[in-house]
Amino acid sequence: MMDKSPEPPAHPAAAGLALRSAFACALHMHQPTIPAGPDGALISHLQYMLEHPGEGDNHNAEPFAHCYRRLADLMPQLVGEGCEPRIMLDYSGNLLWGVEQMGRSDIVEALRYLACDPAMTPRVEWLGTFWSHAVAPSTPIPDLKLQIQAWQHQFAALFGDAALQRVRGFSPPEMHLPNHPDTLYALVRALKQCGYRWLLLQEHSVENPDGSPLSQAQRYLPNRLVARSSSGETLSITALIKTQGSDTKLVGQMQPFYEALGLDQLPLGDQQVPALVAQIADGENGGVMMNEFPAAFIQAHQRLREQPGIAALNGSEYLDLLAASGVGPEAFPEIQAVGQQRLWQQLGERSGPDALQAAIAELKAAGGGFAMDGASWTNNLSWVAGYANVLEPMQQLSARFHQTYDDAVGCDPALTQTPQYQQALLHLLLLETSCFRYWGQGAWTDYAREIHRRGDQLLNQSGRAA
Repeated sequence: MMDKSPEPPAHPAAAGLALRSAFACALHMHQPTIPAGPDGALISHLQYMLEHPGEGDNHNAEPFAHCYRRLADLMPQLVGEGCEPRIMLDYSGNLLWGVEQMGRSDIVEALRYLACDPAMTPRVEWLGTFWSHAVAPSTPIPDLKLQIQAWQHQFAALFGDAALQRVRGFSPPEMHLPNHPDTLYALVRALKQCGYRWLLLQEHSVENPDGSPLSQAQRYLPNRLVARSSSGETLSITALIKTQGSDTKLVGQMQPFYEALGLDQLPLGDQQVPALVAQIADGENGGVMMNEFPAAFIQAHQRLREQPGIAALNGSEYLDLLAASGVGPEAFPEIQAVGQQRLWQQLGERSGPDALQAAIAELKAAGGGFAMDGASWTNNLSWVAGYANVLEPMQQLSARFHQTYDDAVGCDPALTQTPQYQQALLHLLLLETSCFRYWGQGAWTDYAREIHRRGDQLLNQSGRAA
């Protein structure tokens, strides 16, 4: 990592160059927290990998650790060559906590450089997410905001309040968007309450108000996600679209750059604006991302210098560029979560949670595969089906947590600073980690069972203390 970041030339967008197109790449990084340390201590899965190199692909632990910090080398290298690199970073709270817990100052300092150095802050955009990589559709509604706030607290504790103020975009874990109206409404409300301006969404997780898929042009433009509750309340938030597909090669080989080369401006409102190719991929998983990404990232930005009218832009930077041209959210096409058009049609003039549930039941009974489990980067995996032994305890622990603490915290907000509250909250958030419902039954569901047991015990102790 360079000691002093060089000052760059002005970015083409800042210089007033009329861009034809742009590309925005994001890297998602995550390691869950598991009860697998000495005497069952909560540790990062990265630490477990390092301590058990003979299991599975745990030999990749140190290459993973390198991936978590390597942008702190790649970015200043490119700036020093006169390039204008851009990258968006999505690190789970688990991972941020875990690398600090492990004493990996090499990773922490690299990330602090990317989050705080004045030469990096215009080029590196951090995206908020849920603290423990929970998937929104099956996370209890009262916990959505807790997950968001916990990540913000973690990030600010590591990098400072000023760095947190720069976090304006949100990356839902697994690109999983709720399509149940009340869950989606609660998510959008929580995002807006926590200061987020936009979120990154998977193309096939949304639809137009008439139920049609997004047009080709909409995939390269900002849209306005509208969330309507069962009671008819509405909120909206800007959405940038990740085009369909989850293959890490899309970012690992910098496909967004090469796709942007063939695009031109698109109509939006009464203006023509640059098309934006947005993609996100795991930043460490797989040989392409571990081995090919650095050279591809460097090459794409070097080639970019020879491509007038095309730029690397981060999400907020792109939206700011449009706003400076007088194009704001009121001009963005309106979209909604996938499947909602059928639901609103079935609901008719009825309203309220009970009527909504009745309409959902009617559609499910009619067949055709109607579901309200949300949509993510893949539809061949479920974070719900077959996981009742994790979901039911998760719902129970959430209900107990809020029964124990909500009224008390309302009377005394300082209660949230007590060890009892924080430990109970930690176990609640950890139990909602998607990994416990991704790898199938076995060790991972056993981890969930143990976290639930400890969380339940903590709430028993809190109840007796009260």
